[in-house]
Amino acid sequence: MNRLSAFSFFLLSTFFLTNCNQSGSDTASGDKPVIGVTMLSMQNEFIVNVSDEIDKKAEEAGVELITVDAERSALKQIEQVESFIAQGVDAIIMNPCEVEASSPAVAKALAAGIPIINVNSATATKPSAFVGSDDVESARIAMKYIAEKLGGKGNVIMIHGYMGQAAQIQREQGAREILKNYPDLKLLASQTGEWDRAKAMSLMENWIQSYGSQINAVFAHNDEMGMGAMKALTDAGLKDKILVVSIDAIPDALQAVQKGTLDATVYQNAKQQGSQAIETALKILNKQPYEQEVLIPFQLVTKQNVAEFVK
Repeated sequence: MNRLSAFSFFLLSTFFLTNCNQSGSDTASGDKPVIGVTMLSMQNEFIVNVSDEIDKKAEEAGVELITVDAERSALKQIEQVESFIAQGVDAIIMNPCEVEASSPAVAKALAAGIPIINVNSATATKPSAFVGSDDVESARIAMKYIAEKLGGKGNVIMIHGYMGQAAQIQREQGAREILKNYPDLKLLASQTGEWDRAKAMSLMENWIQSYGSQINAVFAHNDEMGMGAMKALTDAGLKDKILVVSIDAIPDALQAVQKGTLDATVYQNAKQQGSQAIETALKILNKQPYEQEVLIPFQLVTKQNVAEFVK
């Protein structure tokens, strides 16, 4: 190849590469944006509901998604975010496994110049935006309901979510805030059920053996664990004597509230969280104004108003 041909080849190659790079990154030009999504656990019904809404809204908006399951592992989640960065995604939506341990994933995305939106759960490192609900408030609602139903007196069991995850930390905080206002309402025992129905059922069976009739109420950090506790109490013939309240308002819990087997749940809007996460990501990519924190309200669900929430 002579010098002129080599120079012409160089110019053509440079032109080609420049145009490819521009078309791959400029989402405003009409190209399909690519968003990486890493979810805490696809074994959790509420998280699946959030993910389903992300999928639905992404399809409507013409967004390509790469969705992965972190399987409750913060380390795996960091690796997934590193993979998204290597793939050159336009934005990342993360449903964090843990407040501290998932924070490096946020830092890595921001350092790579990729916007990252936390959905449903928080990290210590501040992302580009957060879309979710105030988990402290959800627990305040649940524990206040228990306190009022018990007349401010009695013994409560608390079943925690996955330890170190934002919802677990904040829901414990909210519950303890209310307990401080009711000195005759005692926390008899608390332990993690890891958001899992079977684990919560096993915990409840052990507590029934240890405390039996001393238990007046159970506050579970999510419905999966609330349903597990309820099953153990029903099997032991104690459900009619012990209040059970949980959070999320998943379909199983709503049906249980309707039947009167679960006393109350606190509705968390999975659809709004999922859809607003996609909308926020697109606003950032299109350089439009966006809210750095989108908080969607919780609502108490009892037998009196459950019909409003059942599909």
